[in-house]
Amino acid sequence: MIKVLIVEDSFVVRENMKFILEQDPELKVAGMAGDGQEGIELAKRLRPDVITMDINMPKMNGFLATRRIMETCPTPIVIVSASWEPDEIKKTFQALEAGAVSILRKPQGLGHPDYEKSAREIIQTVKQMSEVKVVTRRPRLQMAKDSAALLSQAAPPVRRTGIELVAIGASTGGPLVLQTILSLLPGNLPAPVIIVQHITEGFIGGLVDWLNQSTGFPVHLAAAGEYMLPGHAYLAPDDFNIGVSRSGQITLSRDEKENFFRPSISYLFRTVARNYGPSAAGVLLTGMGSDGVKELKMMEERGAVTLAQNKESCAVFGMPGEAVKLGAAQFVLPPEQIARELINLVSKKNTGQ
Repeated sequence: MIKVLIVEDSFVVRENMKFILEQDPELKVAGMAGDGQEGIELAKRLRPDVITMDINMPKMNGFLATRRIMETCPTPIVIVSASWEPDEIKKTFQALEAGAVSILRKPQGLGHPDYEKSAREIIQTVKQMSEVKVVTRRPRLQMAKDSAALLSQAAPPVRRTGIELVAIGASTGGPLVLQTILSLLPGNLPAPVIIVQHITEGFIGGLVDWLNQSTGFPVHLAAAGEYMLPGHAYLAPDDFNIGVSRSGQITLSRDEKENFFRPSISYLFRTVARNYGPSAAGVLLTGMGSDGVKELKMMEERGAVTLAQNKESCAVFGMPGEAVKLGAAQFVLPPEQIARELINLVSKKNTGQ
């Protein structure tokens, strides 16, 4: 039985969440809190397997509550948000930075045409997130120092030259890893970065804004027909598969979902393998399932450099783990060392090393 704690200031939403979750026999709502402070107290007392967390609440908001819980009694936290106000979206991604593992939209009311879809997504996500490995969060300053130390300790790699494009795929736990990698990439990186991040519909714009503000690396929501610039990152928009032509032009399509996703990492990696071959690097980060795994192998077979995130640093070693089993990843590294490899691979293109 999976014990769930609901932290939400609206009585109606709390009861709706409870009703939805307890439709599944494997889920039990162990407690409900009306504000962040009460949520912290119940988290310590009840020790739930997973917490759903609202953002805007009296006494203490969801970001601060998430940070406190992850410092004192680490628990998988799913942010459940309804507002598209810039301040709430900002706090939502701050909560991810503090250790929350996923984002969901608040459930639709009973009778709404999207109610069943919304309920299924909530149940599935809560069950999946209950299995996610979480650890006590360190202050960001200490994390930055640790990242710098890892970079300085890593042995200088000896790699071939010619990388013109970096393609990255990520799912559960991905936003924080993307933040780490992009924070370490220089603004004059002589290649573009194209990214698929699985995220609940409606939050991709907030993710782009948060990455822009928190990394110092230029990040854009990709547009069809746009030519990618070196030293810039492009994220796939909601509900579009993203690809890239040999000339560096972004393509968007509504082709069928792959591995239940659109945008699909598999779709991106396949177009990169076909159009860039040995001139690309592919990176598969934390996440559940197998999206992008076979296509990372395709990239490797066509001469690309392929990397996967290591188990120790993953929230979920699903996609990277499958890539390792398949022999698709040439290098299996923590995010900081993935950034170092990318810097070396791409920078050599213009230095002739």
